[in-house]
Order: sequence, then C-alpha cells, then structure tokens
Amino acid sequence: MKKLLYITFLSVLTINAQETTENISEIKVGNILVIGSPSTTGYQHIYFPKTNFIIKRGGIANYKHLIGKKVIVNAIETNAKNERIVVLKRDDKMKFFNRYTSVRANLDSAIESGEIKP
Repeated sequence: MKKLLYITFLSVLTINAQETTENISEIKVGNILVIGSPSTTGYQHIYFPKTNFIIKRGGIANYKHLIGKKVIVNAIETNAKNERIVVLKRDDKMKFFNRYTSVRANLDSAIESGEIKP
C-alpha cells in the first residue's frame, strides 16, 4: 500500500514538472505574466533596484504592492550562463515604484521559485 502511494506521488510530481517546463519554453515577447510573492524575504530572481536607490530617486519602495500585478514580456535575452533574462514592463502602463519603467528577471529561476507565474 505504501509503495502504491509513493508511486502515485512521484507520478504527480513528474507530471507537474513537465507542465512547468512546457510553459516556460512557450513564453515569448508580448506574453503576460503575473508577479507572485517573493521566494524569501525579498525577490531573488526579479532584479528590482535596492530599496535605498528607489528612495533616493524619489520612488516608493513598497514590494507588497507588486504581488498580483500583471507584467508584459518586453524582451528575452540569453546571458553567458545560458540563462534566459527577460525585460518586464507593467501591463497597466504604470512605473515600478513610481520611478522605473522596466525591470529584468531570470525567467526560469523566477518561475520555479514562484516569483513569476505564467
């Protein structure tokens, strides 16, 4: 009985992992994504400016306000480590922290950690 539950659990995990991989590879310029909650105390894979830079430039450093916001993939690049870096702009044409028009994110890592949802 325990083996049957274990096998069922592993098959569910494998199916979910395959679906996530397929969704990541289908992301193109113009797709809409949703910002999720940070994986730790702050966003690790979405490269927002540091809080002191936001404040010095007259912005409002409120990261909780970003959760659930829709963003558009504006560009996709590949860096030297063969990671896909995306440039994100807000869907509602507002600026991030009332100051920045776009931010960059490591697409694969951000989706795996839940910081970005397809």
